[in-house]
Amino acid sequence: MAPARVLAVMLLAIGCALAMATDGVVANAPAPAPAPTGWLKAHATFYGGADGSGTKGGACGYGNSWVYGTRTAALSSALFNNGESCGQCYKLTCDRNAAPLRCKPGVAVTITATNLCPPDFSRPSDNGGWCNPPRAHFEMAQPAWEKIGIYRTDIIPVLYQRVPCVRQGGVRFTIDGFNYFLLVLVSNVAASGSIKSMDVKSSDSTDWMPMLRNWGANWQSAEHLAGKMLSFRVTNTDGQTLVFKNVVPSNWKYGSTFASNLQFK
Repeated sequence: MAPARVLAVMLLAIGCALAMATDGVVANAPAPAPAPTGWLKAHATFYGGADGSGTKGGACGYGNSWVYGTRTAALSSALFNNGESCGQCYKLTCDRNAAPLRCKPGVAVTITATNLCPPDFSRPSDNGGWCNPPRAHFEMAQPAWEKIGIYRTDIIPVLYQRVPCVRQGGVRFTIDGFNYFLLVLVSNVAASGSIKSMDVKSSDSTDWMPMLRNWGANWQSAEHLAGKMLSFRVTNTDGQTLVFKNVVPSNWKYGSTFASNLQFK
């Protein structure tokens, strides 16, 4: 082969290689930008309808009281932590670096964890199985999602951080159960938002009796406590302990909610 033809073939090969690299076939695509300091990356979808009414109830046990309104979300199991995250607050903003056309600029929303987004192992984690472990994912109430996302898609990349919860009024206790089974839902919890441990004491005793987490934000006792004034000793997940003395009167009924004058800080 003539020297001129050899040179031409070599130049052609180099040009093709450069073109392929430019198109991303040979060259590696740039790595996604890291999350800003103090923020973590996740994704968010929405559920519950435009008015958020379909988000009532859920795996935390808050029932239909809608105690936290529509600024709520179901957490993937990686975040839900078997219910220990119920009541916690997270600040979310849409990641415009990752998806500028799907994000509202310069806005953030703070939500309360009220539900579990269960895994769907029949679908890939990057195609429908958004809540499969170990993914961090928020299935947000639609009104909260629309604060940060543009309603042209059902999933957006987000940046999130855990933040202290701000509540109005004191911690609330909802009494349920029957006979020798007492079930207490703890809600409207500020600061950490979530509870680590809880004890109960009746008016005819000086002993604190430990309670067990039943599910979500519900705590149980197998003691016979009907017709007795009740006090609770509650420790949040930040380690702060408050004693709610005689917060439940002796004439309490199942299904009743009692608001205290104390709040975590």
